[in-house]
Amino acid sequence: MTTKLVGQVTVEEKNEIQQLFERRNGLTELAAILTPEKEELYEKLVKDMGETGTKFQGWWNSMAKKYQWESVENGNWEINFDTCEIFLVTP
Repeated sequence: MTTKLVGQVTVEEKNEIQQLFERRNGLTELAAILTPEKEELYEKLVKDMGETGTKFQGWWNSMAKKYQWESVENGNWEINFDTCEIFLVTP
């Protein structure tokens, strides 16, 4: 696996993706313990996970277009929340 610095975002932009990242992780943890028997809560969780995932991917798409980050097939970007730096990670 290789990692290459490809850009940086503002603190405000970093805060947006960090909030979505933390929400997505929290929902994933909740999904691991919530059973489908609690149907109403389960449906709300599934809906929220879908919306959060869409916003999360939308942020990456928007920033990639704005900053023209390098990309490669089978690669993905990662952010360092401490420095706001964006890295391209390839297998």
